[in-house]
Order: sequence, then C-alpha cells, then structure tokens
Amino acid sequence: MAFGINRQELQDWKRKISAGEIAFITHYWLDERFPGCNTVTKVGCSNIEKLAEWGAKYDLKSEWIHNRKDYPHFDLIGSRQVEILKTEGLFEHIW
Repeated sequence: MAFGINRQELQDWKRKISAGEIAFITHYWLDERFPGCNTVTKVGCSNIEKLAEWGAKYDLKSEWIHNRKDYPHFDLIGSRQVEILKTEGLFEHIW
C-alpha cells in the first residue's frame, strides 16, 4: 500500500522518467514482508541501460529493475535506501 505523495509529485516523477532522467520518489509504504520499513524510494528511468548503470554504482543488479511498461524502476528500502539517498544528497527523501 502506498501513501504520502500527491498527484503532482507522481506526475513529476513520471515526466522525468519519460524524459530519460534518473528520477526519485519516496512514499510511505507498508508490506509485512519488510517489518520495520515504512518507506520506499522508487528510482526510475525510461532508458534501462542508464538505469542499470546508475544502479551498478550501488551494487544494484539490473535484474532487480521492475521493468514496468512505461516506468521501469528500482525499489530502495531499509538501510540501503537511506545510504543511497544520503550519497545522492537527497536528504529530503529520508523520513
């Protein structure tokens, strides 16, 4: 279940992905498979090669890309999420 983002934030994320940019969006998220994790950051880009290269910097495997039709993305959760967001300077995404 996702919550905590508004329509404009989601549209901006989708627009950036469609333009071939690496785009980040973080939202509240609950999944019983990941106890203690209450947010997820989705890092997307329509250029799969570019997204895979970005992920390789953080030892994210290309097979972990959720290859959604228009919005392929990695899901970042837990301590790895926080570590990557700090490295990217995206402190506003850390809740």
